[in-house]
Amino acid sequence: MLFYIALCAKRYLQNDNQDFETNAKPINYKQLIVPVALMTYGVISLNSPYLKHKDQQINNSINNDPSKTFKLDNVSVFIPSAAVFGLDLLGIPSKHNLKQRLVVSSIAHAITLSAVYTIKKTTPTWRPDRADQESFPSGHTAVPFTGAEILWQEYKDQSIWYGIAGYTIAAGTGYLRMYNHKHWFSDVAMGAGIGIMGTKIAYWLLPLFDKHLQSKKQVT
Repeated sequence: MLFYIALCAKRYLQNDNQDFETNAKPINYKQLIVPVALMTYGVISLNSPYLKHKDQQINNSINNDPSKTFKLDNVSVFIPSAAVFGLDLLGIPSKHNLKQRLVVSSIAHAITLSAVYTIKKTTPTWRPDRADQESFPSGHTAVPFTGAEILWQEYKDQSIWYGIAGYTIAAGTGYLRMYNHKHWFSDVAMGAGIGIMGTKIAYWLLPLFDKHLQSKKQVT
């Protein structure tokens, strides 16, 4: 579904630039290798006894006592997204201005969350703690990976460590979801892939916002 949206965005950008020249760069499909690989693993795991067994093994190796929990994941889920705007307030310049970052963040999180909750409702999967059947994919993982990819895109020219820190926190959040017996590894992989993919699509759609904004200025 996300890949289809990406293709539609590409066609729109290619066909709708007769009177307006954007700064959009050609879409580099190599950027999709990681998110597509993560999502492919997640999808295959749904009907693979081998990968389901691996999920169980991984979770048991992380924490085989369901009574042991560490709830930091309910806080860390928001840190990368907050840092996208917090670093700017600290005087560290971002690649795009505030309005553009708000647009990208809104689109990316909208794509990510809509994909996560649609899949949750159409693909019932028991959580490791058997609390409900909304385990696949992990929304708590998808959200920080969305923020981490925005953080990477906005601040990698200042220092790659901002993006690395964001991805470290996102990966740590996914780890804690498994530690707390809320998700399987395949849930986390799928969530991470969705978060990254949603953000890639949001940046490809950003020139459309810039075009709309410039058109409004010309009219007024």
